[in-house]
Amino acid sequence: MAEQKGNDIFDKIRKDMGPLGRWADVAEGYFIFPKLEGQIGPRMKFQGKEVIVWSVNNYLGLANHPEVRKVDAEAAARWGLAYPMGSRLMSGATELHDRLEQQLADFVGKPAAALLNFGYQGMVSAIDALLGRRDVVVYDSESHACIVDGVRLHHGRRFAFEHNNMESLERHLQSAQKIVEKTGGGILVITEGVFGMRGDQGDLRGIVELKKKYNFRLLVDDAHGFGTLGKTGAGAGEEQGVQDEIDIYFSTFAKSMASIGAFFAGEPDVMKYLKYNMRSQVFAKSLPMPIVEGNLKRLEMLRTQPEHKERLWANVRALQGGLRAAGFDLGTTNSCVTPVYLNGTIPEAMALVRDLRENHHVFCSIVVYPVVPKGMMILRLIPTAAHTQADIDQTIEAFVAVKDKLEAGAYKQAAAAAQQ
Repeated sequence: MAEQKGNDIFDKIRKDMGPLGRWADVAEGYFIFPKLEGQIGPRMKFQGKEVIVWSVNNYLGLANHPEVRKVDAEAAARWGLAYPMGSRLMSGATELHDRLEQQLADFVGKPAAALLNFGYQGMVSAIDALLGRRDVVVYDSESHACIVDGVRLHHGRRFAFEHNNMESLERHLQSAQKIVEKTGGGILVITEGVFGMRGDQGDLRGIVELKKKYNFRLLVDDAHGFGTLGKTGAGAGEEQGVQDEIDIYFSTFAKSMASIGAFFAGEPDVMKYLKYNMRSQVFAKSLPMPIVEGNLKRLEMLRTQPEHKERLWANVRALQGGLRAAGFDLGTTNSCVTPVYLNGTIPEAMALVRDLRENHHVFCSIVVYPVVPKGMMILRLIPTAAHTQADIDQTIEAFVAVKDKLEAGAYKQAAAAAQQ
């Protein structure tokens, strides 16, 4: 028998499960992969107890809206979940898919759109399709993982500018311009309409202003801005008055529309190119008809029922205003995303969150190292139109209580005792 050389590829996995995986034995099922049960809403069940939920991206409260549920159910009964079969390019195209694309384009003020099965894979695939070896991509350093993973596929030069720092962006644009003058390529700038962790909007006005000096195209991921920002809900570009200057607009249905899927919008020739060249769409099954019909209904509600966005923002102002009045640091958020910054170790963060869930019946996401620097934690809240003032008041009261215990060292003691 020939001597085997090299290592088993699984050896490295068993030695290092990654920055999050290393906590699996103590965190899985509670802090990581928690199971919320019941109908999606502001109050659900967690491990048998009712909790106020601030971790579901159901911004406009449409997930269980009776009009939405009715359309979803009727469409599922009419079509089943299989139709259409095959990729859209080969056998999965329908008039309703086309209609959804055009209505999405109209809603965000673009002439055409390209429908996606999922946002994450769509963004990765689109960046791969748009960029060639001679091109340069310049992107915000705090861009979502789908952007970062898409950029990693690029075989040409790439630069990350400091978050929302226009001087840093301009320095990288100067470098990019010198490169493309030699290669004959182009420049793509990528940022977000709303950054999902900090909650601050991307400086779209500042980026657009740089178009006067540099030749580049702008791609904006507006997953958290679509449906929540702007007079009509068309997003951060509309909010900042620069929607026309966004060359490729992107959003998912997983936030305001409480559904599955995503889309790009822009010039017809660019959208046609993406539809024919995004490998994640060319080689993937088309969106099932019940989801397409359901998304048409959700989009209609975004257009015709502004009261959902108005109720959302009333809750955002009440939650963020109440937290700030109680002395909490919310950073620079100017969107619905509500991050609460606290200082503490990972064990302290775990003890604090357990106290919130078990004793105060408040469920929110926690963000720790390596997403944020060591010694810091973020309690991330997503207010929705479905929350009530009672939910907000109870949550602020709970946050005040756990902050006092954190600063008094109670969670440090609890963490130390648990390790003994």
